[in-house]
Order: sequence, then C-alpha cells, then structure tokens
Amino acid sequence: MNKRFLRFSTQDQILFAKRLALLNKAGVPLLESLRMLEAQAATKPVKYVMQSLVESVERGQSLSSGLKKFPKIFKEFTVNVVQVGEVSGTLQENLNYLADELAKGQALRRKLIGSLVYPCVIVVATLLITGGLTIFVFPKILPIFKSFNFPLPWTTRVLIFVSGIILHYWYLIILAAVAVIVAFGLLMRNRKIKFVVHRGVLFVPILGKLLQSYYMANLCRTLGVLLKSDVRIVRAITITSDSITNLAYKYELKEITEKVVKGEKMSTHMETSKRLFPPILSQMVTVGERTGNLSASFMFLAELYESEVDELTKNLSTVLEPLLMIFMGLLVGFVAISIITPIYGVTQYLSPK
Repeated sequence: MNKRFLRFSTQDQILFAKRLALLNKAGVPLLESLRMLEAQAATKPVKYVMQSLVESVERGQSLSSGLKKFPKIFKEFTVNVVQVGEVSGTLQENLNYLADELAKGQALRRKLIGSLVYPCVIVVATLLITGGLTIFVFPKILPIFKSFNFPLPWTTRVLIFVSGIILHYWYLIILAAVAVIVAFGLLMRNRKIKFVVHRGVLFVPILGKLLQSYYMANLCRTLGVLLKSDVRIVRAITITSDSITNLAYKYELKEITEKVVKGEKMSTHMETSKRLFPPILSQMVTVGERTGNLSASFMFLAELYESEVDELTKNLSTVLEPLLMIFMGLLVGFVAISIITPIYGVTQYLSPK
C-alpha cells in the first residue's frame, strides 16, 4: 500500500493511543498489544500501519521508531511524546496524555470549522435564490415588459443587463471562476505570497481574532505538552514550528528558535511582535521563564485560548447573523423590486385613465 494514500484519521490515532495505554496498564507486552490492535483493525489502512509497527517492534526497534516511518500520519509531536514515555518508563501515562491532547486539538478544529459553516450556507443559499430568480423567473416575464411601451425602472434595467450576461456568457463566467481558483492555487505555492495571505488573514475583522486564538491555543498546547515531557526548549519550539500551518507564526517561531539558541528569552521576541503575540502571552511566558516552569505557563495559556475560541465560535453566529440578514435582504430585495416594480407599472399602464 502506498503511504501517500494512507488514511489514518485523528480519531484513529486517539483510539490507538487509548487502547495501547489500557493494554500497557493491564501488563500486556508491547508486541502482543500491537498484534491485538492489528487483529481489531477496522480498515485496511489502519491494519497496514499496525502490521508495520508489529514488524518494527519484532526487529527490536522502539515504538517511536515505527511511528517515524509514517511522518504524514504521526507528526513529530506524537513521536516525541511516545519517545519520552519509552525512555522515562511512563509510556502508559504519555499515551493517555497524547490521546487527550489529540482529542482537544480535534475538538478545537471542529469548533472552528463549525463556526464558519453557518455563514457559508447563508451566503450560498442567498446566491442560489437570487441566481434562480435572475436566470429562470425573470427571463420568462421580461417579454411582457418589452411588449409595453413604458420606461422601466433602473433596478429592472440593471437586472436585465446582469441576466443577459449570465444567460449569454455563462460559460465564460464559469471559465473565469475556474481560472481565478487555479491562479489563486498557483500563487499560493509561492512562499512569499502565501506568507502575506497567512499574515493578512489574521487581521481580518472577526475572523482574524478567531484564527489568532485558534493558532495561539495550538501553539501553547504543543509547547506546554512537549516541555512537560522534558523535551528541550529549542527542540520543542522547532517541533511546534513544524506543526503549525500558518506561515506567519512559523516564521516567528523560527526567529524565536534562533534567539533562544543565542541565549535570549522567548518573551523578548514576543514583546516585539505584539500584532501576532498578544501581551498576555508574553507576560505569562516571562513569568514562566522567571519561575522556571514554562510548561505550566503554556498549559494555562492553552486553556485560556481554547476557552476564548469556544466563546468566539458561540458568539460568531450572533455577530454575523445581522450582517448576513442585511446582505440577504438587500440582494433578494433588489431582485424582487426589479421584478415587482415593472408589474405594478404594467397595471398602471393598462388601467383606464
């Protein structure tokens, strides 16, 4: 099976870590535990991964070494937590901890995606309604308007123009839309352009605040867990940088890594990048550096930002709903007025004077 097409979801990873931790707690040897998980595999990709892990352990390799063979599935964060558990003799605790952290990350992603679904559905529904009225309903009654010699309202003339473009040049519109999507995809392959987009989206009203809190929660959670697992700070920052998807934060973390290697503090750089790192973050990191307990500071910040994401996702629909209703009302209302006003004009034209 080609590793590129393997599907081993976050939920599969959570179940794998939980079950392996339970078997380890029950005193079942690692190799036997992996064989049991292989036998219970529900899908071919999961079975393939389990077989590979069994073969690795049979050769005398560690579990973390087996996980490293699947970098697209098991990120460095997962590998390092397992590796620390193997070295320190706390594999069961680390597996449970890993499952909990993966579950929290999964819940956070679902909240973020869920909060963006509602606005997208409203916008798509509005465009479909107005498109249906413009393409299917309006052209059928347009000949009636043209048969009478009276001036049409400007709204109707605009709708006639738009309807004509859509009906006669729909294929060009589709080609233009596809071209824009393809061009955007190609431009996003350029690292500089992608960096500008990733940084710019963080300053978009409402959405930017939500995304910033989401990235802060992931960043702090990853750093907190790694530092708590006794991973060295430079290594922990590097792993966090590799795991984060936003190029703006990835760049900032690499800058922090270079400065920490030179003996500088993390908080010093964070204080100079207040647009990306809120003041409370640099303040709590400063406290952690002074007390020698950075992991506790990052875990506190992770919980803080996770609760903030929770609040923002709950309030997002409340904030956006009036704006979406105004957008929907204006667009649908414009089309409705463009159709109804000429009908009223026709009745006036036909009424006896």
